[in-house]
Amino acid sequence: MEIAILFVSFTLLLLMGVPVAFCLGLSSLATVLYMGIPPVVVFQQLSTGMNAFAMLAIPFFIYSGDLMIRGGIADRLIQFASSLVGHLRGGLGQVNVITCTLFGGISGSAVADASAVGGIMIPQMVKRGYAPDYAVNVTANAAIIALLIPPSHNMIIYSLAAGGTISIADLFTAGIVPGLMLALSLMIAAWAVAVKRGYPAEVFPGFLAVARFFVAALPGILLIGIIFGGVRSGVFTATESSCVAVVYALLVTIFVYRELSFEGFVQATLGAVRTTAMVLLVIGAASSFGWLMAFLQVPTATINMMNAISDNPIMILLLINVILLVLGTFMDMAPMIIICTPIFLPVVKAIGVDPVHFGVILILNAGIGLNTPPVGSVQFVACAIGKVSISESMRTIWPFYGASLVVLMLITYVPAFSLWLPGVFK
Repeated sequence: MEIAILFVSFTLLLLMGVPVAFCLGLSSLATVLYMGIPPVVVFQQLSTGMNAFAMLAIPFFIYSGDLMIRGGIADRLIQFASSLVGHLRGGLGQVNVITCTLFGGISGSAVADASAVGGIMIPQMVKRGYAPDYAVNVTANAAIIALLIPPSHNMIIYSLAAGGTISIADLFTAGIVPGLMLALSLMIAAWAVAVKRGYPAEVFPGFLAVARFFVAALPGILLIGIIFGGVRSGVFTATESSCVAVVYALLVTIFVYRELSFEGFVQATLGAVRTTAMVLLVIGAASSFGWLMAFLQVPTATINMMNAISDNPIMILLLINVILLVLGTFMDMAPMIIICTPIFLPVVKAIGVDPVHFGVILILNAGIGLNTPPVGSVQFVACAIGKVSISESMRTIWPFYGASLVVLMLITYVPAFSLWLPGVFK
């Protein structure tokens, strides 16, 4: 009965439009009251969920990404990507994917990618004759690449949800190849749609121009190497690397690009504070929810249920993917990771799946959910920029969904895509 109260109250609150953090907190509170447990336990778990040293990396990575957005890096990345792949069919669509990939290595956030890159690319694409729905769908789907490559905030959340036992450095490394696979698959989808619709290609500016734009974008691109190289080599932890990223972003945007004004600095600071407050509230509330699930032995019940359905690892992984994709349609990413990790991680461990490998599967599933209404935050951002309704974009999003699902199946059933690179660095 306690489990029913926990999940039914959460679902009802979510369907009523209550913010997800309050859904998690109120359903947890209702359950402990029914069980006769002091309500203060919920608030203790909420505080504990936010009170982790590794969690400091999230606000600093958010802050460094916001500084780079306002400091001119997005413009330079777009120029470099345009010179590199703009000559392909549907050139601006290809530019969009490459820019999102590069910018994702700086921001670590799909929403930041969609707003920063989309804010520049979507109006440009529409101006040059691309349909608004195409521009929106390329941007929204390419933005989720940021979730897989370092410094993905959600990789850090997954590590914490797993009890802090999974190396963040391994997770950062494991997401690189799947992230590049997703970029390639989306470029192919963008090309196929562009050919069908007759979109043009840009003029190749020459290798000298490519080199010039690369040099202009290099200070921003170097941040990717600093974050990944520092964490992977053990020079600093993920938390320390986030602080280094903020200092580096300030130096680049003030002294190299010279585009970060004092007003922009203040806006970036306030924006990072607001985003961090929202993220940490969700994480704390989800921690209370997760503690209750552990207390009520939901993971054990899930393992027994899965074993009753099938003992075939292929079928179990397929079933987990389907459940995660459905959950992603109405649950935001951070709470989904915190809730689903303690439920499904023991299940996949029991069938021999590496926790790092499962982390990549979970992150990509949740990322696809960010483009799926009714809680598709990345899709909402892209549609707002492109002035396109959700229904209009959903009618033509299927080639990009298909590309993402192909990559999801590949990384699910071919562990080497996720585990080869971490093995190289061992």
